[in-house]
Amino acid sequence: MANEDKKDFNAMLKDSKDMPKLQIITDEKSIEKYGGNRMYFAPPLDYDRVMKRIPYGRLITVGEIRAYFAEQNGADFTEPITAGIFVSIAAWASEQRADRKTPFWRTLKANGELNSKYPGGIEAQREKLEAEGHTVMQKGRIRLRYFVKDYEKALFHLE
Repeated sequence: MANEDKKDFNAMLKDSKDMPKLQIITDEKSIEKYGGNRMYFAPPLDYDRVMKRIPYGRLITVGEIRAYFAEQNGADFTEPITAGIFVSIAAWASEQRADRKTPFWRTLKANGELNSKYPGGIEAQREKLEAEGHTVMQKGRIRLRYFVKDYEKALFHLE
């Protein structure tokens, strides 16, 4: 995100933008890709609430959160673009708060990848994850990416 220092992420977190909502999609490629036509939109604050539930030493992926929301709301899938944006908003909102912090560093991208859009970027997330006992490994030669080794073993299952 750009100009983070000029944005009020906690206000953005509380702006539900007419969500939650369920939308029926008709685009055949999307239906095939996501396995159905019932698309759920979760509000930003819901992502923050779920991210706060992840305990020390445990992890979750954005995809796991999306699957949880879809299941809880009778949808085939949760919209992926807003999910990524709202997870970042939750992270930046936490950074702007003095208390009630959200342990956003425990929320990973697909396949256990670290999120460069979090406050402090990859290095800050890596430091926090390693402090909780996780091993972060680098992949790639030109486009470097970072992943938590064996992240599946530390996944927290939402119920």
